[in-house]
Amino acid sequence: MALLSCENVSFSYDGRIVAKEISFTVECGDYLCIVGENGAGKSTLMKGLLQLKSPSGGILRMGDGLKADEIGYLPQQNEVQKDFPADVFEVVLSGCLNRLGWRPFYGKKEKALVQEKMEQLGITHLQKQCYRELSGGQQQRVLLARALCATQKLLVLDEPAAGLDPLVTKELYELISKINAQMGLTVIMVSHDIQSVLRYAHKILHMDTKQVFFGTTEEYRHTPLAQRFAKGGEADA
Repeated sequence: MALLSCENVSFSYDGRIVAKEISFTVECGDYLCIVGENGAGKSTLMKGLLQLKSPSGGILRMGDGLKADEIGYLPQQNEVQKDFPADVFEVVLSGCLNRLGWRPFYGKKEKALVQEKMEQLGITHLQKQCYRELSGGQQQRVLLARALCATQKLLVLDEPAAGLDPLVTKELYELISKINAQMGLTVIMVSHDIQSVLRYAHKILHMDTKQVFFGTTEEYRHTPLAQRFAKGGEADA
């Protein structure tokens, strides 16, 4: 079943087209990676998928009853956000905000969900620690748990391994792959790590202001585009 699709979609920024001729479909359970160089339109496309930005042309559809506020999102962090003065449990719990509806307080159901996601990601022992005191890898696991509390269908990740050391990066990508495979969550991720993209993704969308490739990872692997990026060791984000 198609969870999300774009049909010849374009997006504008300050009156200028920054992403155009984008057509792809994400099925339930897919793991799609979006790659491309700086200024390729990846960030603008991500905002469109999150319905934070409307297309200037084409059609963007969500299927399987998916709503924008039911998407789990892990954005890139800046230094101010990394210094957030709350404990881990509070940060993860905030991922349940859209589940509250008209209720003013989190209930037992939300708190049980937080415990479940922290256990799945191996961070239960950190729940009383201050978020700002964690390592970069631990912070990303906390934010991933927060995103999982927000969704049952689609997880959107914007360069989740940026700034992490190679070992922690490998562990994080393996964890995301496990979430996709075992929990059945659809994953859409922007990444500059082409080797990890080729290892874990099911499908790849390559952008250069417009779409230059969409297909399976195996199909992409044999393109001159992928061979050039792989030879360099990574794709510029």
